[in-house]
Amino acid sequence: MIEQRAAEHAERELHARSDFHRVWLALLLVGAFAAILVLGVIGLPRESAALPAVARHAMEIALPRWGQTEVVSAIIYGARGFDTFGETFLLLAAVVSVVTLSRAREPRHEYVGEASAGQAEQEQLGHKSSEDESSEDEQEHEAREAEEDEEDDDSSDGPADPDRIGLGARAPERARAMSVVVRVGARAAAVVLAVCGIYLATWGYTPGGGFPAGAAVSGVVLLLYAALGHRAVRAAVRPGVLEPIELVGATVIIVVGVLGLVLTGSLFANFLPLAQPQTILAGGVQQIYSFAELIEVATGLTIAIFSLLGMRREWSGDDEDDASEDDTGDAS
Repeated sequence: MIEQRAAEHAERELHARSDFHRVWLALLLVGAFAAILVLGVIGLPRESAALPAVARHAMEIALPRWGQTEVVSAIIYGARGFDTFGETFLLLAAVVSVVTLSRAREPRHEYVGEASAGQAEQEQLGHKSSEDESSEDEQEHEAREAEEDEEDDDSSDGPADPDRIGLGARAPERARAMSVVVRVGARAAAVVLAVCGIYLATWGYTPGGGFPAGAAVSGVVLLLYAALGHRAVRAAVRPGVLEPIELVGATVIIVVGVLGLVLTGSLFANFLPLAQPQTILAGGVQQIYSFAELIEVATGLTIAIFSLLGMRREWSGDDEDDASEDDTGDAS
């Protein structure tokens, strides 16, 4: 029995490590891709070529109907607003799928750091006092706090808060975060990226509007997490904080579309007065649409990223199979 299982395992390992390449298939795929690329480059319109009818129509209606001098934004949030709606809610469906697959069996208070949340709960229960608490319990409480502070300062992993290490310390960097250079650089870059992301969605005079702005804001959160550790973003990156905000962004997008349908007879049509071109209110409902998409995309991507980071299950089943084989072998 054991010899048979060992032979099957060796056969699987041999099959997994065997070098089997279809060179002709790779050459065929590379050649097809190169041909498509060449045809696409040759077919590009030249500067002197006339604009297609669709592009000409978009340029004609961008300013008078949508109040936008940036035609791409007028198309994304105006003429093809329903397509943008579909793309945004595909992202929402992907986020829901990731959260469903990565969720734990017990109720989750954090995407990352469930262990620290459990430790905090244990500390809260341990520190819980009552009216009949004796002075001996108070001394134990003080001793426990002192012990926790000592563990934070003297543990092998270094202080829990990286900023507690003094600048220019001779000791090696032992904090649970990047070096002080990376931490300072991340703080400076995070402010610039956050302001740029909000600017893209608020003014909307660059292609994409709220979608790339939301991606930039989620990148800010990920940057701070990578540079400063989970403690720096733990207060904001929680299901109870991000998920309601994401639903607010999705609800605003739906309301804008429905109001356009009710008031003008067309989904996502403008029903607000247009302000002076190239001002913050020039695009009417487009600015509301763009900012709502900023909220939806930023929170959605952040939820998906941190849900995957917090997932501790292996779906392949290899560990379970190996464990069952070992148990069977020991039993036999």
